[in-house]
Amino acid sequence: MIKESEQLNLDALFIGDKAENGELYKSLLNKLIDEHIGWRQNYMPQDKKMISHEEQGSPAFGATVNRMKSVLDELSQRIRTESVPWHSAGRYWGHMNSETLMPALLAYNYAMLWNGNNVAYESSPATSQMEEEVGHEFASMMGYQNGWGHIVADGSLANLEGLWYARNIKSLPLAVKEVVPELVAGMSEWELLNLSTNQIMKLLTKSGNRLDEIKARSARSGKHLQELGKWLVPQTKHYSWMKAADIIGVGLDQVIPVPLDNDFRMDIGALEAIIRDLAAKGIPILGVVGVAGSTEEGAVDQIDRIVALRKQLESEGIYFYIHVDAAYGGYFRTIFLDENNDFVPYEKLPDLHQKYGVFTENKQMIKRDVYEAYKAFDQVESITIDPHKMGYVPYSAGGIVIKDLQMRDVISYFATYVFEKGADIPALLGAYILEGSKAGATAASVWTAHHVLPLNMSGYGKLQGASVEGSHRYYDFLKNLSFKIGERTIEVHPLVSPDFNMVDYVLKEKGNDNLADMNRLNHAFYEEASYVKDSLYSKEYIVSHTDFAIPDYGNSPLEFVKSLGFTEADWNQEGKITVIRAAVLTPYMNQEDNFYYFVPKIKLAMKKDLENIFENIRTKQLS
Repeated sequence: MIKESEQLNLDALFIGDKAENGELYKSLLNKLIDEHIGWRQNYMPQDKKMISHEEQGSPAFGATVNRMKSVLDELSQRIRTESVPWHSAGRYWGHMNSETLMPALLAYNYAMLWNGNNVAYESSPATSQMEEEVGHEFASMMGYQNGWGHIVADGSLANLEGLWYARNIKSLPLAVKEVVPELVAGMSEWELLNLSTNQIMKLLTKSGNRLDEIKARSARSGKHLQELGKWLVPQTKHYSWMKAADIIGVGLDQVIPVPLDNDFRMDIGALEAIIRDLAAKGIPILGVVGVAGSTEEGAVDQIDRIVALRKQLESEGIYFYIHVDAAYGGYFRTIFLDENNDFVPYEKLPDLHQKYGVFTENKQMIKRDVYEAYKAFDQVESITIDPHKMGYVPYSAGGIVIKDLQMRDVISYFATYVFEKGADIPALLGAYILEGSKAGATAASVWTAHHVLPLNMSGYGKLQGASVEGSHRYYDFLKNLSFKIGERTIEVHPLVSPDFNMVDYVLKEKGNDNLADMNRLNHAFYEEASYVKDSLYSKEYIVSHTDFAIPDYGNSPLEFVKSLGFTEADWNQEGKITVIRAAVLTPYMNQEDNFYYFVPKIKLAMKKDLENIFENIRTKQLS
């Protein structure tokens, strides 16, 4: 009898650092291709062949094939020469790239042969149904009982849709007042702009067949946009939120950044102060964005406290839409779900994680406040989630999920040449999304990944756990690391212990009291250990970097800056801190022996890069 912790072996699901499963990938892909070829041959086999043997033997045919081969050879050479070896088990510590799941790759490879366009059911019956199923799986993963979701190209489009929902929903009560005023009789404009999403959905139900008239007078008409209020986002916001405010017509002036605390999470006290100050001026709040897995620090905002704040303010007549940008960290919720998809009590997590082999060590690796944040996901209106990040699915595969199926009606459009109003849901996908034509292969890829790896701790949770445990090993390794470079001692200082799987750190020369000099050192190190210099394929340790600057982050990095021995005056003068940044997605570094195999190699590569930096400095000084 196989133990439950051994039911799923992650190593069987990747091509592998050294293509250990390369032959398995090829055999499965060949099998799928043979099935596709047979499918073509078996459809109306009596029909005449369109390409004859004589034509295949002609000089022009041969020349064309040779030209195709030549171009493909050039394609292969360019990609092999200029691509990032992000598949590496212990060499790549940079951006949000890693091994992708072999079943997801195979599904994508296979489904591309059909070229399904999921905007129209008649063009892609199979993959349209798969996307519909994936949308419901998204909803279940987030704890929504009557939710719905779909795949988009990326998190930026999902965020755009989130703001689209918020804008239209918040404007509907003003439209209702114009179309069926008796439904909101006696309500002031302030009261209308502070109705809850649930109350607004009930209004639409009561409006009967007047929905299209109401929508025509909502924000989609261009009316009421300035009346809807402010869109509050943490300073860790992804740049897509500014784009979204621009495109949706809310306007950049309506976007207010909320300060961060010392853990780079949204400061809930500051959020409340901003909301109360705006309310006192008669300015409503369109919505608040919480981030679960910020792109620079992997920070998880306290979604539970945002929800609690809304509940408190709702009793005072103030309501706002909540969207969680979990593009990066959305799949992490699976680590909290048992096989019945129930959210597990915090105290029971270690035992269940041990049962399913989520971590190699039997200890609590998840912070209580991170747990509480994910538990509250089912209380927000919409969530961005990207399968092409922690879902380990090929690009491009973003996603969005909404709490209430009825919310789709506030953004829906109908194009009769693509689908018919009143048809079954899969046929209507294009009516409820931002995009038009979209790849069925993406839906097949995500669907396959979800069915190989269940969306709970017995499946995807185990994959998330491998990433998180790897990040903890990396963080602990960096904590006490230093290098002797000639007469210099270079110390490594991690930023904060990871909420999720992002690890940031700085290199600092011991005795250095100049923040600008430290920033130059870190930027020079990034250049040595990235695509900037030489071929990436020859790099033994590859990193990414970012800047925490005052215009974006305010003073949230100040405590860390002071811990390094710099003053507030240094911080104010330099205005930023440059950090090395690693998204630890690799599924292999959770294993202690794997990690410590690479430790001496990483140390050697880091030392070599630092030696190059100071040798370059010395050479410049001599010249």
